[in-house]
Amino acid sequence: MRPGGRTARVRAAVLEAGGDILAEQGFHGLDLADVARRAEVGKTTVYRRWGTVDGLVADLLTDMAEQSLPRTDTGSLEEDLLANARLVCRTLTDPRQGPLFKAVIAAATGDARTAAALHRFYAVRVAQWAPCVQEAVERGELPEGTDAAETVRAVSAPLYYRLLTTDAPLDDAAARQAAAAAIAAARAGAFVRTPL
Repeated sequence: MRPGGRTARVRAAVLEAGGDILAEQGFHGLDLADVARRAEVGKTTVYRRWGTVDGLVADLLTDMAEQSLPRTDTGSLEEDLLANARLVCRTLTDPRQGPLFKAVIAAATGDARTAAALHRFYAVRVAQWAPCVQEAVERGELPEGTDAAETVRAVSAPLYYRLLTTDAPLDDAAARQAAAAAIAAARAGAFVRTPL
């Protein structure tokens, strides 16, 4: 596929249309014929390339992982993980991204292909941020053996929980609390890998 070629333009238009419909109507409102119409591409093209709604959602998540912002690197564990928490809050409160993530998470609970794509998306995001924790271990700020990926997940977990189970705001105070809690737990050794 040539960057900027017709195939890339079609993919971009279809993924944008699919994401918009997901954000507006949820997973159950997503229909490939509607996506094709909104993207102004042939229905046959959409069915041939993505096959199913699940295939489209999986590709949308792949694209979101590819387009995600790189991690902040301040040289400070506190500032790096706070930047991560703020990014999560911004994403989840975005008028388009917040509903889109809710729809994808809901879909992933009942569809293995969507779940696998969601797992890949988060694996990419966690891997991008894990080096800030590894560097903190190397600087002696966290115990040896601290699991960097689990520490990063601990930053986002309370923010997603808040999104999905409460109407509490996802604001800067929530971001600060999530980052501080993850750091306190990491410093206490909660994420140190134990030998099997």
